[in-house]
Amino acid sequence: MSLPLLVLAVTVGLCLYTYLGYPAILKLLSLRRRARNATPRRAVSGGGLPRISIVLPVYNEAAVIADTIERILAIDYPANRRQILVVSDASTDGTDEIVARFAHRGIELLRLPRRQGKTAAENAARQLLTGEIIVNTDASVRIDLAAIKELVGAFDDASVGVASARDVSVANLAERVKGGEGAYVGYEMWIRDLETAVDGIVGASGCLYAIRSDLHMRSIPEELSRDFAAALTAREQGWRAVSVPEAICYVPRGDSLHQEYRRKVRTITRGMATLGYKRVLLNPVRYGAFAWMLFSHKVCRWLLPWALVAALAALGALAFSAGWARVVLGAGAAGVLLAAIAWLWPEGARLPRLVALPGYVVAGNIAVLQAWLRVLAGRAAPVWEPTRRGALPSS
Repeated sequence: MSLPLLVLAVTVGLCLYTYLGYPAILKLLSLRRRARNATPRRAVSGGGLPRISIVLPVYNEAAVIADTIERILAIDYPANRRQILVVSDASTDGTDEIVARFAHRGIELLRLPRRQGKTAAENAARQLLTGEIIVNTDASVRIDLAAIKELVGAFDDASVGVASARDVSVANLAERVKGGEGAYVGYEMWIRDLETAVDGIVGASGCLYAIRSDLHMRSIPEELSRDFAAALTAREQGWRAVSVPEAICYVPRGDSLHQEYRRKVRTITRGMATLGYKRVLLNPVRYGAFAWMLFSHKVCRWLLPWALVAALAALGALAFSAGWARVVLGAGAAGVLLAAIAWLWPEGARLPRLVALPGYVVAGNIAVLQAWLRVLAGRAAPVWEPTRRGALPSS
């Protein structure tokens, strides 16, 4: 076999394993381990529902913060068993003043003196938290009224340290997104369900997740991703992180592919730094199936863009003598052209299905390459800028 064909075969194999082989193996393992994971359940604390602390980090969210707080106040959880703390990352647009108006309804505000980023904001909030369970969420999403109880209920299982919500990508509450972002989110939630059945998820949803207080109080460096680190820290301490399908969190789609690209560069850069910090969990001798899942779910996906670059080079070499290689290159060029159209699409306008998926695929892979370059150059992730997603109407 020639070198270009070998490179192409390895690339195809890696793609097939990452997106088809890995979930197929998870499915087989889940059938065998379902009985093992049905552990006896016990309450987190006696006397009914445990006390929770809901933490909402914000930066310049004046346009949506009042509506977000109203929705959190409306969740199905006893008011005397919850604390709601808004952490302002030195907002400058009047966010703090709006939050302060809710003080008489029990909303607490912690303002940081200077902008430091989301993880720093969450770290600063720890000293004020009073709950047994800490719930972390985002200002741009809508939490289903029953979601918090569903997350808290997961801790009745003595093995659970982190419970993650199910993200549902929506254009509005009545219509799910049909484009690339929605398809990817649905796939990701399916993988998390399978991982939960085997040995626990390898990363929690940054939009909504809950964690035991003693785990949350552990220090996380500011340049890392706390939601990713939460699942890893839980596993280090002998707990599982699980996905809770009944805990629904509605996530509006981004206004543009540009916005999604910037978000991916930031989150993947921080994710790589987080995994580097927690790299001991990749040791299969110590962590068994979890190490394999962490490598398959994260590392393999992060290696794929490099493999695709090598595959393009291999196809270019083969195209001189093989007609099929020219066809494949042509199809790839058509996909890139559709992605370019998606990139140039007006911000805020709905992407047509024809260009949405190739747009997200191409942009997502380029974002991973940029994240790698940042990490290899020793550059930190860009400062946290909340994703300004499309608004969720009330009806």
